[in-house]
Amino acid sequence: MKKLINVLFVAAGLVLTSNVASAQQKFGHINSDEIYAVMPEAKTAQTTIENLAKTKQTEIDKMINEYQTKLKAAQDKEKTLSEANKEVVMKELQVAGQEIQDLQKRIEDARTKATNDIQAKQGEIFPVINQKVATAMSAVAKEKGLAYVFDVSASQGFNNLVYFDGGEDITAAVKTKLGIGTTPVAPKTIKK
Repeated sequence: MKKLINVLFVAAGLVLTSNVASAQQKFGHINSDEIYAVMPEAKTAQTTIENLAKTKQTEIDKMINEYQTKLKAAQDKEKTLSEANKEVVMKELQVAGQEIQDLQKRIEDARTKATNDIQAKQGEIFPVINQKVATAMSAVAKEKGLAYVFDVSASQGFNNLVYFDGGEDITAAVKTKLGIGTTPVAPKTIKK
């Protein structure tokens, strides 16, 4: 009888221990900067973006050189201004001034287009890579039984939650506590 009671206590202790252990949630962390630094697809994508940026910058530099040449020519022409050639030189300076303004606008437009092209290329290339990393991270987190994974990389702002499985969402309770309506609102993105 005494042995039976001891066995029941041990069994109850084991059940209680397993319930407590399963109730605990495990946390993990990842440094995505380290992953992207060695990931072949990320390196290739980064090289592609850098090459595109260099090409765009070369085009802009050519326009800037042309701008500087025309500006210097206009300044030199202005130095030749005299009463005898005033009318001719003023017309030439007016034409040169218009060309310089047009070129300045083309440079600004080229910079805007370059920025847009680079962002479009990043938007085309990186989501596939990001999805691949997220899939691998989720698989490892599930294999290890992790409930939460934080990204501790500097580029992500340290300690950003990048994976969660389970846990209690207390958003509605906090809204209620604050007296805020529970109508769903699209989350706002925070710009860094």
